[in-house]
Amino acid sequence: MKTLKINISGSVQGMSFRNFVKTHADSLGVKGFVRNLDTGIVEVVAEGRDESVNDLLKLCREGPPHAQVKETEAREIKHEGFKDFKVLRL
Repeated sequence: MKTLKINISGSVQGMSFRNFVKTHADSLGVKGFVRNLDTGIVEVVAEGRDESVNDLLKLCREGPPHAQVKETEAREIKHEGFKDFKVLRL
């Protein structure tokens, strides 16, 4: 079981990035959340089987068609025990 906090920067907000991440997280069985931060970064917390979380990280590095991902930072964090994957809004 792995939990990653992923910060994605570039032209990523307003590009359906959150829905892109949710769709893939649901299909991979990954739990957690995705949200836009005031800094222009998309933040993802992803929890699940190592392989599934790693697959979601790869997808975040690519992004949806109109997004332009410049940088993706990922680090392991403490297991949270999420029940599902949500799109959060500030």
